[in-house]
Amino acid sequence: MTTVTTPAPPTEASPSRTQRRRGAFSGGNPLVYVLALVVVALSLGPVLFGVLGGFRTNPQLAESPASMPDPWVFDNYREALTNPDFWQFTLNSTAVAVITTVIVVVFGMMAAFPLARYRFRGREALFMVFVAGLLFPATVAVIPLFILVSQNLQLSNTWWGIALPQAAFALPLTVVILRPFLIALPDELEEAAMIDGSSRIGFFWRVVVPLSWPAMVTVGAIAFVQSWNAYLLPLLLLQDDSRTLPLGVADYSSEYSADVAGVYAFTSLAMIPALVLFLMMQKRIVSGLQGAVKG
Repeated sequence: MTTVTTPAPPTEASPSRTQRRRGAFSGGNPLVYVLALVVVALSLGPVLFGVLGGFRTNPQLAESPASMPDPWVFDNYREALTNPDFWQFTLNSTAVAVITTVIVVVFGMMAAFPLARYRFRGREALFMVFVAGLLFPATVAVIPLFILVSQNLQLSNTWWGIALPQAAFALPLTVVILRPFLIALPDELEEAAMIDGSSRIGFFWRVVVPLSWPAMVTVGAIAFVQSWNAYLLPLLLLQDDSRTLPLGVADYSSEYSADVAGVYAFTSLAMIPALVLFLMMQKRIVSGLQGAVKG
């Protein structure tokens, strides 16, 4: 009588030593985190140094530039906030940035919509014109813009004289971001709108614009921050009370160069509006860029 032997079930191979080592740290490569911390330190270090420097006195900065404020001094920020020039510069920067942002968003949507939803000869060639605009630096056109704005348009030393050129240079990036987002909108939406009797303009205002708010917020925030930080073109076209905040910071630094702590406070306050706007809109900016990449 023969006995039948059943084979034993196969045993799982034990993980190798290399796999155990890889599983010991599943959060990613530590070198990546180290490099990220270095980048963050290099980016935020000067900002924190300037903000904390505004809470110190000039003798404290001269004695120990890298130490923490001890005691904390609020006079520098108080003097900057009570300076009427600071609020005049802030008003000018805000007005120019708002005008630039509105122009960029409105005309960017109007330009991106036909490039995304219409099919006509030369569409891609026209889109490449906007793409080529990304390669054209604004500094190259500063002198021609100065002549055009000051002599031909007679808009020198005005908000519109700064906002119009800034919006023109921000439009290429706006169209490049908005076009893929608009292409990703389903064609069924447009067909349903046409069946309900809507025109193309009605479809644009009633359907496209409400659905495009994430992308519009993205390009609007980028245009606002770029306009807020603009320096070279306002330096040539603006004078006296029409100057923007970056010019005011430069003038304040030159006039009160001995008051280092006061300069730190004035400069730190000038960064707050753009920083607050970016922090408030960062989730919408990310979602808008994700929609553009998916499109």
